[in-house]
Amino acid sequence: MAKDPVRVLVTGAAGQIGYALVPMIARGIMLGPDQPVILHLLDIPPAVESLNGVKMELIDAAFPLLQGIVATTDVAEACKDVNIAVMVGGFPRKEGMERKDVMSKNVSIYKGQASALEQYAAKDVKVLVVANPANTNALILKEFAPSIPEKNITCLTRLDHNRALGQVAERLGVAVSSVKNVIIWGNHSSSQYPDVNHAVVEGPDGVKSVRSAVADDAWLNGEFIKVVQQRGAAIIKARKLSSALSAASSACDHIRDWVLGTPEGTFVSMGVYSDGSYHTPPGIIFSFPVTCKNGNWNIVQGLSIDQFSREKLDATGAELVEEKEVAYSCISE
Repeated sequence: MAKDPVRVLVTGAAGQIGYALVPMIARGIMLGPDQPVILHLLDIPPAVESLNGVKMELIDAAFPLLQGIVATTDVAEACKDVNIAVMVGGFPRKEGMERKDVMSKNVSIYKGQASALEQYAAKDVKVLVVANPANTNALILKEFAPSIPEKNITCLTRLDHNRALGQVAERLGVAVSSVKNVIIWGNHSSSQYPDVNHAVVEGPDGVKSVRSAVADDAWLNGEFIKVVQQRGAAIIKARKLSSALSAASSACDHIRDWVLGTPEGTFVSMGVYSDGSYHTPPGIIFSFPVTCKNGNWNIVQGLSIDQFSREKLDATGAELVEEKEVAYSCISE
């Protein structure tokens, strides 16, 4: 029997990431090859012509799974009955802007969109925040959508996770699919901590730890971390545009694993509401290793944290607490 369509909201749908993301969703990359979808596309009024162009292209592509398109600049219409919301739209940091200025703009955007999701979305809506500062935007959304369960609001650190997998695979000269269980801890910012201490690589001779396979602690504790932390900036420098394709692909990975489950023995990185696991500050959105099953995520517990890692977790946690304070000061102004 054919499945009922899932309604997927993409905000900022006429932008670079949105343009890369919507055909992936329509092709079944996010929810599977047999899951029909109805796309809800939201953007701001100045982008309405571009948004209509995206809609026309989706129609022209004749995706078999795509059962409808709602393209609108009205946030209430966009949020109506959606089951999944991918929040790509946000105010980007421009040259000369202080972090508080960016935070203030995004607090205002996410406050409004949270209220619309609260009022109009399906009660079990799953939310993924992509727009930066992603962790804190997700926290603001949680604050202003109190009826959406906190476990249903997440932010994207899968892009960093995939970048870490890619760097290890390149270093070892192996397929990226053979590398598993890297972790991104903390903030989707340059303070994040890409951790390979629990990662493995599968090869013809069995499974090895990434540390022993790479056999270069100086690289793993130095250049590797920096490359992953600063990969977004490197892509902007190379392309003169942000990393839209990889962000869109990672958003699909995040939702697919959340909805359909992570493979046995594999964990992935998701920005989720911190319960204080691993002595991280509670009450912030923090990236942890998680496994997913039956539409729910759970933080992987019991991993050992060495002194080097402890310092990295504490630093990124402190940055997120500071971001939270800045964001909350914008709310009260």
